[in-house]
Amino acid sequence: MGCLHTSPEKFFIEACDDGADAVLTIDRLSNEMTLTGRKGLPPSTVTRPICGIMGTVRLVAGMYLIVITRKRNVGSFLGHAVWKAVDFDVISYKKTLLHLSEVQTQENKTFLSMINNVLMTDGFYFCTDYDLTHTLQRLANTSPDFHEMSLLERADQRFVWNGNLLRELSAQPELHRFALPVVHGFIVMKPCRINGKIFEWILISRRSCFRAGVRYYVRGIDSEGHAANFVETEQIVLYEGARASFIQTRGSIPFYWSQRPNLKYKPKPVITKTTNHMDGFQRHFDSQLLVYGKQTILNLVNQKGSEKPLEQAFAKMVSDMDHAMLNYVAFDFHKECSHMRWDRLQILVDNVAETQEQYSYFMVSPEGKPLAQQSGLFRSNCMDCLDRTNVIQSLLARRSLQSQLQRMGVLNVGQRIEEQAEFEKIYRNAWADNANACAVQYAGTGALKTDFTRTGKRTRWGLLMDGWNSVIRYYKNNFSDGFRQDSIDLFLGNFAVDGSDAPTPLRVQKDWKFFTLPIIMLVAFSMCIICLLMAGDTWTETLAYVLFWGAASAITATIILFNGQDFVDAPKLVHKEKMD
Repeated sequence: MGCLHTSPEKFFIEACDDGADAVLTIDRLSNEMTLTGRKGLPPSTVTRPICGIMGTVRLVAGMYLIVITRKRNVGSFLGHAVWKAVDFDVISYKKTLLHLSEVQTQENKTFLSMINNVLMTDGFYFCTDYDLTHTLQRLANTSPDFHEMSLLERADQRFVWNGNLLRELSAQPELHRFALPVVHGFIVMKPCRINGKIFEWILISRRSCFRAGVRYYVRGIDSEGHAANFVETEQIVLYEGARASFIQTRGSIPFYWSQRPNLKYKPKPVITKTTNHMDGFQRHFDSQLLVYGKQTILNLVNQKGSEKPLEQAFAKMVSDMDHAMLNYVAFDFHKECSHMRWDRLQILVDNVAETQEQYSYFMVSPEGKPLAQQSGLFRSNCMDCLDRTNVIQSLLARRSLQSQLQRMGVLNVGQRIEEQAEFEKIYRNAWADNANACAVQYAGTGALKTDFTRTGKRTRWGLLMDGWNSVIRYYKNNFSDGFRQDSIDLFLGNFAVDGSDAPTPLRVQKDWKFFTLPIIMLVAFSMCIICLLMAGDTWTETLAYVLFWGAASAITATIILFNGQDFVDAPKLVHKEKMD
């Protein structure tokens, strides 16, 4: 816990429970950051408790300080408290907005609501004395120098969501103690009991901040090879000093393709024709092979309809790359599991069982002696890398856990995890919660198919809930995701507000069609209903009116659907070329 002292000229931030004398001083006029002692604190400041600094950001009105004001304990990991950031405050350096014009004030308000939009998305976690951005295996294979570095310096930059906000602090090494790397995703820690033996079971999903965004506006990869919706998921077991972990990843199909919202329920995916896909594809897998070792790709998309060209292109690129450490498995999830036959998922799990044995997992003995290293991983994807992907990941993780718990002596020979009712319930619910967290962050709603993850079978109630979530997704993807995408781009620094008075992209006005056609359609449809309810003198007269207004509303609706991309909420801050 820390304290924020505010005076008209400066912010003073101190770590109240640290016992250290250091105070971070931020000049509200010059924006300068310095390290001072407690003796320099003026007596007349407004003091409030804070949980940490998220960082600083420049908006139209000037600089803003973002602090974490409330946190919730998730659990203790190897003796380190892990926290979920629950509430934030965005505080202006400037004491007034009188220096802004009316338009600038409105733009500043919009940018502020964008920052708050990201902060209010569930799933920000931090730890003040442990590195949450790295897996157990990566941390075990580091040099002593690595542990001398500050948390910010040694963090895996892919998973530091406030890296852009901490730029001012990171430029001055003496201020690093105040810089908390914050990860975005999902963390659950559960003490569990099997055969009277208590162990800690942990699930950590780390969302990459490279090519981050929302479902339909961010697909495929960028020129650096970063995949959209890339998430590293680590399952950890701690028992009597021994520790084990199993890593999997998910990420969008790694070449250049898009699927822009256009008012249709499922926009058609389009593979970019003008780009050399192999450059980005190779860059993506070169970095994946370097970080994780061997890769088995589990491509779960449909092998017919609009998803078929993506599956074919992916298979061809893996074949063209011809890398000994890259293995490709295509499994048409929807076809194999049609008519509620979800038991058929075992076909895929059995198919890759030998590969999973070969890849192994990470494990160290209570004495710290390495017993196993994970030499490869499964990279799963469907179209969104959410619902189908999470189901498969939970099945593979259970298989790994079965082996780990037997080796640790928690499970007896011949015992299976599925038979341990109490633990199985914890396991299934945690993986379903993981699915929901990842889905809310990318698609805007909870995950589909979580009834199977929670109960082990597909239910009619689950199908109904999936239908409801699909409707909400449709609305959000078409009418609010442009704003969400802009919010993420501003937060991560993909778009920066400059200090000049130049107009921002927010001033782009909508085309006349956007306002006029929906009004015409609404009026025509209303008139059609009125004519039906208030019949004319003859039925032919009524029919003529109904046909006229019905045709007017149908023609307008057709024009709107034909020009669908003009009517959705599109991002304003980053140009289309960059998005593609």
